[in-house]
Amino acid sequence: MEKTIEDPPTSAVLLDHCHFSQVIFNSVEKFYIPGGDVTCRYTFTQHFIPRQKDWIGIFRVGWKTVREYYTFMWVTLPIDLNNKSAKQQEVQFKAYYLPKDDEYYQFCYVDQDGVVRGASIPFQFRPENEEDILVVTTQGEVEEIEQHNKELCKENQVLKDSCVSLQKQNSDIQAELQKKQEELETLQSINKKLELKVKEQKDYWETELLQLKEQNQKMSTENEKMGIRVDQLQAQLSTQEKEMEKLVQGDQDKTEQLEHLKKENGHLFLSLTEQRKDQKKLEQTVEEMKQNETTAMKKQQELMDENFDLSRRLSEKKMICNALQREKERLEGENDLLKRENSRLLSYMGLDFNSLPYQVPTSDEGGAGQNPGLVYGNPYSGKTTFPFQLEGPSDGICDHTLEQQQMQALCLNCPICDKIFPATEKQIFEDHVFCHSL
Repeated sequence: MEKTIEDPPTSAVLLDHCHFSQVIFNSVEKFYIPGGDVTCRYTFTQHFIPRQKDWIGIFRVGWKTVREYYTFMWVTLPIDLNNKSAKQQEVQFKAYYLPKDDEYYQFCYVDQDGVVRGASIPFQFRPENEEDILVVTTQGEVEEIEQHNKELCKENQVLKDSCVSLQKQNSDIQAELQKKQEELETLQSINKKLELKVKEQKDYWETELLQLKEQNQKMSTENEKMGIRVDQLQAQLSTQEKEMEKLVQGDQDKTEQLEHLKKENGHLFLSLTEQRKDQKKLEQTVEEMKQNETTAMKKQQELMDENFDLSRRLSEKKMICNALQREKERLEGENDLLKRENSRLLSYMGLDFNSLPYQVPTSDEGGAGQNPGLVYGNPYSGKTTFPFQLEGPSDGICDHTLEQQQMQALCLNCPICDKIFPATEKQIFEDHVFCHSL
């Protein structure tokens, strides 16, 4: 079967399930001449509605399912089904896709579900009979026919030559056949020799059979001996059965012991259950201890953080104390220099340092009023006044306010993050404050 473009939708619908009366084929010829296109005309009945995937196929008479089509064409859908002219439709099958034999065929309309909706009368593809044809020829056609006859004579001579060649080939084949016949006779002689060998082998096998019979007789004798041995084994078996009964009795005793062990196992299981309960309680206790340990670890971490903070503050205090100690030593050195200068001036004036009549100022205001231009008081007085006091248990040197003033005097404090810088690192302090503004 030939197909065009794509396969149509088919199914295994049998003839007795088809509806052949819904599409009627018109003007179907009894035969169509091979080599020409065939036009198929058909009509839709009143209640039939064609669909897009409907098709018309050419089937050989006697088909069973719609899959047995020889060729097919898609149906063209009419624009208006209500129009009477739309009911009359036709498709054209090209000569190339038509059958080449003279069997009987018929048109079948198949819808997109693979159901046959109409079938035509049978027809054939064959030329017209010569009885129905009146031949009219001209002188030119006669000459062409004679020329054609000459060509046929030449072809006939060629065929005769070919026949001679075939006869020669036939004689060669006969000779080959004679040779094969001789080979067959040779094979037959070989076959006779083989039959003789088979007969000799058969005699040998008969001799072997006699020997086997003798061996069988010997085996029978041994079988009798084995029967005696079986009786002995049966006696041993009875003895073993008695021993088995004893073992069964022992097995019953073991079963009783097993029952006793099962009871003990039950008691142990109850004890194990109680132990598991105790274990759960212990696990809960351990969990609580873990929680307490976690709490203790948190507290320990907090204490360590606090200790670290105190250590940091202590380090800062030590740095401040060292700075104050150095300042004190520097001021004491300056005081010693001033005392030596004062003694030198007094000796230059011819006065004794210890015999000078002077009074120590009782307040900062008096000292400032007498010597407003001296920062550290009168160098000629008996006591030097400092901008802050370094030591003295009665002056309150551990006061928190005084400590802050001292830190501010020796350190630089960041106004944004409260970070402290030594007074000697002024450039670093300024860069740090500038970074906050970025």
